[in-house]
Amino acid sequence: MLAALSLLLLAPVALAHLTPPRPLPPTIPRLSRALSEPLVHVATGESLPSIDTVYTFDQLIDHTNPSLGTFKQRYWMNWEFYKPGGPIVLNTPGEENAEDYIGYVTNDTIVGQIAQQENGASIVIEHRFFGLSNPYSNLTVASLKYFTIQQSIDDLVHFAQTAKLPMPGGDAVQPGKAPWILVGGSYSGALTAFTMANAPDVFYAGYASSAVVESIIDFWAYFEPIRQFMPANCSADVQAAITYIDGVINSKNATALHALQSSFGMGNVSHVDDFAGSLRIHLWNWQSLAPDSGGAIFYDFCDALEVKNNKSAPASGWGTEYAVKAWGKYWKDTAYSDICGDDDAEDCLGSYDLTDPYYTNVTIDNPDRSWTWLICNEMGFFQDSPPVGKPAIVSRSVVPSGDERQCQAMFPGAFSTPRDPTATATNAAYGGWNMKVDRLFFANGKRDPWRFATVSSDLVSIKSTTTMPIAEGNGFHCTDMIADYGTMDPTVGAVQKAGLANMKTWLASWKPSTPKVDHARRGGRFARMNAL
Repeated sequence: MLAALSLLLLAPVALAHLTPPRPLPPTIPRLSRALSEPLVHVATGESLPSIDTVYTFDQLIDHTNPSLGTFKQRYWMNWEFYKPGGPIVLNTPGEENAEDYIGYVTNDTIVGQIAQQENGASIVIEHRFFGLSNPYSNLTVASLKYFTIQQSIDDLVHFAQTAKLPMPGGDAVQPGKAPWILVGGSYSGALTAFTMANAPDVFYAGYASSAVVESIIDFWAYFEPIRQFMPANCSADVQAAITYIDGVINSKNATALHALQSSFGMGNVSHVDDFAGSLRIHLWNWQSLAPDSGGAIFYDFCDALEVKNNKSAPASGWGTEYAVKAWGKYWKDTAYSDICGDDDAEDCLGSYDLTDPYYTNVTIDNPDRSWTWLICNEMGFFQDSPPVGKPAIVSRSVVPSGDERQCQAMFPGAFSTPRDPTATATNAAYGGWNMKVDRLFFANGKRDPWRFATVSSDLVSIKSTTTMPIAEGNGFHCTDMIADYGTMDPTVGAVQKAGLANMKTWLASWKPSTPKVDHARRGGRFARMNAL
């Protein structure tokens, strides 16, 4: 790894106060950094700017109407391995403030490893409407109408085609003059694939980790890898407890239901699906797991259900009665204070009160609001219960319409009533599982809860090819993006090596060219299809 830097992978943390419980964004692992000594160019020994130097690019507010002007889009850069003719490796962390991802310009990540291998420069660019890269100074519906997948694609294209980079020769490295590689993970992995499908002559190659390319409204399958790979006894007892909880809900016995909710400290939560949906919080913690997680919060939850008198349950679990009581106790004694603090359960978990700051906060750098806008409009990904007949670790009372109430509550000016996102149109526009893109490498992990929305989904059969390879290890969500995880898990290391090998093979065939600019595409049928 870089001698000049000491990098810190931020440990997974408990979910913050949720009002109400919501689908978890598909984010990549955060990578912060601490500068220990100046950066130098490896070939010349020349001192380089610190990687936390902030640069800005004048990005178009609306690519279909340039007359609206521009906004300052932040980016960070590292060219310590660069040699003339090398690639520009561009990454956006997607749906969060990019300051927590500056470390992605270093070779402690797959982004920096590609740059190092190919003598390239690496860039992290902040996504529009996240962090401080905002077209407008608020997150109202009037502003967020400029947050669409297509506008985000066009941001990456416009940056690549017109940016004058702050490194030596950075004014002459546009696509065609130098190869550009687009790298992303999770939502930004999908954005990588979408961009290469939508603008095929701009980025020569791409690396998409845990890329959620298929937009799915009822994304019950989010919980399938969790059910399959969590400890067997914990999986068995969670299923048993959920079956019992659904039985009480379906009985319509108000007294029994109130007693059940009270045993979890949620007796005053008025919507039963808010009570049942809150129990997803423990399962969502699986998404933060990594090869070095150790005793993470998810396993604390399982221990609370499966360790009795210092003895672990067999694979079949302890059974329904103990599981329900243990879950309720863990929720009241441990989880509730972590999630809600001193707030009342109804206020914390189920109020949908339009005066709550969670809904009314329209200030910039509110990633929850920005991400909710995208899923409510174009992608869906409501993480709910499975179809009847399939094993369930989530209550069957939890359905997309319940999560769609949040869209209406947060954006009443855009949603007069709850409605489905335009996921079908999104898949049609950018390909979804049917996309065919040259020189695009897909990296996935078997234990990733988002896997069923990727090209490695069990719901489809997509073959790996030489032009669009698919590699799968035993990793979690975006595990392959962190270099050290490849050492900790050889299957993840194999994925990383395959990705690097493909980049090497593809770049060996790159030749300078005059890229085509498809003006009909930019501002064409994709740009406004989902705008409100």
